[in-house]
Amino acid sequence: MIPLILIAEEQNPIEEKVNQQRYRKNLRLNRSAQQVPHNSFVQNFRVTHDIFNEVLREIEDDLAPMTSYGITAEQKLAAALRFFATGHFQQGIGKDFHIPMAQSTFSTMLTKVLDSMERKLCPKYITMNMSDTDTEAANNYFHAKSGISGVVMCVDGTHIKIKRPKTNEHFYYNRKGFFSINALIVCDHKQKIRFVNAKFGGAKHDAHVWNRSPVRSFFATKYRNGNTAFKLLGDSAYPREDWLLTPVRDANPGSADAQFNAQHTAGRIIIERTIGVLKSRFRCLAGTRELHYTPTKCLTVRHLTKCLSDV
Repeated sequence: MIPLILIAEEQNPIEEKVNQQRYRKNLRLNRSAQQVPHNSFVQNFRVTHDIFNEVLREIEDDLAPMTSYGITAEQKLAAALRFFATGHFQQGIGKDFHIPMAQSTFSTMLTKVLDSMERKLCPKYITMNMSDTDTEAANNYFHAKSGISGVVMCVDGTHIKIKRPKTNEHFYYNRKGFFSINALIVCDHKQKIRFVNAKFGGAKHDAHVWNRSPVRSFFATKYRNGNTAFKLLGDSAYPREDWLLTPVRDANPGSADAQFNAQHTAGRIIIERTIGVLKSRFRCLAGTRELHYTPTKCLTVRHLTKCLSDV
């Protein structure tokens, strides 16, 4: 018969927690993301070693460990990228690497990583400014694809599934029957994401998000200042404006309007492809599972994954 004292020791939650902490610390001391082979690294972090190191250089000063045995900036970034890639964090990467930390530790760490990346990466990589050369190249691309002149970008919205919010849940319950953030995205001819607005809940229509986004004023100002070759394409959910071209509603088959709609679709498909690539690359944004964070934290995740796609 096993002595009762041994049973008590085996079930001691404090001792078990201490042992788990030691185990995770030992794993961290003997593992490095940089050791992962290239193909496995890209598959599991969705970025190359070079991009990983570039991002690390940008944010490592904000993520220095408090002690010599603390979680390093490299490990924090690796854990965050793994979460972006899969939507969950405690999963080994083949047999090459493991991100060993408690969920509470990860949640605190993720907030710091998101804050640092949003401050340092987003302003650098997400911008509406285009050089004259880029503008001309974009005009040529969209004209070749659609026959429509003066287009430089496309706009669309996409829903990011989130858990049921604790407050104001009606702002986030969308017409498709789940809680989400309705994120507006603008991309150029190279599938480079130029603008993101993820501040509105899924209950808001695409047109509402557009009308209250600074990107609308940006395009309106350009057009009114005489730059009529700086327009964008959007689907029928958006209001038609001089600088925002949308399909013609109720076009008769075979008519000139129907032909325009077909050409419009051929040019606008690049934004759908961009969103598809983004969600495929960073599975935390896919609808297979919701983000288990507050809406505010979810919109930050959304911004950061777009930054990473453009690094």
